Amino acid sequence: MLPVVALVGRPNVGKSTLFNRITRSRDALVAEHAGLTRDRQYGRAVHAGRRFIAIDTGGLSGDEQGIDAAMAAQSEQAIVEADVVLLLVDSRAGLSAIDRAIAGRLRTTGKPVLLVANKIDGADPVEAQAELSELGFAELFPVSAAHGRGVHALLDALVAQFPPLPQPFTGGHAEERAEGRAEGHAEGHFEARAEAPAEAPAEAPAEAQRGLKIAIVGRPNVGKSTLVNRMLGEDRVVVFDQPGTTRDSIYIDYQRDGKSYTLIDTAGVRRRKNIDLVVEKFSIVKTLQAIQDANVVVLVMDAREGIVDQDLHLLGYTLDSGRAVVLAVNKWDGLDDYQKRVVRTQIDRRLQFVNFAETHFISALHGSGVGNLYGAIDTAYRAATADLSTPRLTRILEDAVADHPPPLVRGRRIKLRYAHPGGSNPPIVVIHGNQVDELPGSYRRYLEKVYRRELQLYGTPVRIELRSGENPFAGRRNVLTPRQQRKRERMMKHVRKQKGKRK
Repeated sequence: MLPVVALVGRPNVGKSTLFNRITRSRDALVAEHAGLTRDRQYGRAVHAGRRFIAIDTGGLSGDEQGIDAAMAAQSEQAIVEADVVLLLVDSRAGLSAIDRAIAGRLRTTGKPVLLVANKIDGADPVEAQAELSELGFAELFPVSAAHGRGVHALLDALVAQFPPLPQPFTGGHAEERAEGRAEGHAEGHFEARAEAPAEAPAEAPAEAQRGLKIAIVGRPNVGKSTLVNRMLGEDRVVVFDQPGTTRDSIYIDYQRDGKSYTLIDTAGVRRRKNIDLVVEKFSIVKTLQAIQDANVVVLVMDAREGIVDQDLHLLGYTLDSGRAVVLAVNKWDGLDDYQKRVVRTQIDRRLQFVNFAETHFISALHGSGVGNLYGAIDTAYRAATADLSTPRLTRILEDAVADHPPPLVRGRRIKLRYAHPGGSNPPIVVIHGNQVDELPGSYRRYLEKVYRRELQLYGTPVRIELRSGENPFAGRRNVLTPRQQRKRERMMKHVRKQKGKRK
């Protein structure tokens, strides 16, 4: 198990900035706004050959109420999970009663705690240490998380708190180990072998360690975080009856039935004219990035409000990004029979353009229908990453053209010759032919439906790319070959000779 490090402190002391610095990422949302972080954010980090997991937490104030109480519960859970705790204080603002209360809470855990004085730029470290010594910690680490000052020394002290790496079994008695060292297998060699596996994942991309990525998206307050907690089976993210509770995109890795998944809880996306706070703009940007990063998008809609325009906008962005999609109509159990018929009618009328996606009626709060989402997610992912072959795509194209030929353009028939795969997630079918630029959009949609039906590509958009063969004589109409030039000269000579005879 990798060591776990929790970053705790009162609001706006720079925990998310230090988290991004340690993990060398921009996963945590950072802005000059107190209380921005609400959920636990996990990230992988490595320093001096030692890997560990860092947890960014929301700010603690000591008198939490409402949504702040749920945020405090997330921070408390991070402290329970941690092996080492970093207590961050603001060196510019000085020591506060909240800092004293948090330090007292951490001392009762019995876990190693490192006191970190952030925002040390422009402050005197000696003066800050004198004031913060009241907290009773043996050593103070002055840092500037924004600029990286002092972070390396902090990480050196941090990894020193980790348990030593396990040494591999070398085969028995001390005499045999000494004999092995005499043959050149020095003790340092065994240490290097123990640390080598820890270095490898640092070189590999973080994405390779994630499973099937599922983004939960929708408007504010439709139940996205409740659905995430229900799918995970625990209170992993903050849930509160208030629009805009989630502000960051939270990636959560887990396994179900032997399969690896990564759930992405995202912030709700409102209409642009209703967005006032800069923080909300950043949250929406993170949501749109999560859609592009996901393999499958679960669009959550509120059954009590029906299908609204913003749902269609989000769905359109998802399809434009080429992501597989599953539709989840939440809060279904709170409707009577008449309201359910109205919602079904809206779905049939307004979501006709995405009839290839599965629709599930669920209750994230009570769990009804949530388990069925996994089957739709796996089906959509298999379709999005299907292995297509050129011969089969070409045969389907030939049959489609034989059943319904392309239209005439200026008296000439558009010719579609062959097709081949052009990519996956979404599946791309590249079709070559003549005059393909003149192919109507209706015929392109006809081909999409044929390929989806024949290949069983349900749950994912299918893209058709048309490519036209180049004319080898284009731009060369006035260029003659040497043979053509000689023939032309002989013909011109003959014409001049005939004109001379007439005279």
